[in-house]
Amino acid sequence: MSSNATTEEHVLVIPATLIEAIGHLEGFDRNVDRFLQPILASDELSYRPRGAMELDPSFKQLIPYVVMQWTDPADGEVKWFQYTRGGGSGEKRLHAKRSIGVGGHISQEDAGGEEDPYTVGMRRELEEEVTIGAPYVDQREGLLYDPSNEVGRVHLGVVHRFILEQPLVSSNEPELAEGQFVSVKQLREEREHLETWSQLTLDALFPESV
Repeated sequence: MSSNATTEEHVLVIPATLIEAIGHLEGFDRNVDRFLQPILASDELSYRPRGAMELDPSFKQLIPYVVMQWTDPADGEVKWFQYTRGGGSGEKRLHAKRSIGVGGHISQEDAGGEEDPYTVGMRRELEEEVTIGAPYVDQREGLLYDPSNEVGRVHLGVVHRFILEQPLVSSNEPELAEGQFVSVKQLREEREHLETWSQLTLDALFPESV
């Protein structure tokens, strides 16, 4: 064990067996409460070293995934906040994926207060990553699980849709580059450039038939 193991971030995880006991989950599932209520109430939740958890699909890291929506009053067009993950010209040109989701891990530091760690962690991650300068309504929309890749196999996303009164969102970190509101139409046209979770969320909340 390395000498800095005690200072490594510990993140909230759920045993995969707990999820499997509730039911099959893959892709985007709108039945949030069916899974999330027993998950958050379970005594099997734990905080474990993030490095090890990134490689262990027998545990799922719980991730709030917030999409921010604004409707242009001039034409009624729905727009979502989008950014390029891991900015920088080289990364953007070669590998960087665009994302409509903001959020991150629930850390052990989020526990111990009067509020539940999930809510505290979501707020902390949002405040670290973006500044929201308008009132909004928070709607919990679904769960995300994508076992088709190594990253997806170890994360469970909880999708929140923030409906903003004004398009006032700015990035606080260089890792969230080129943040702007774009139309759902544009997101659909550029769908292949989005990360998988963003594709699944877009397809679920704004299917092509609508």
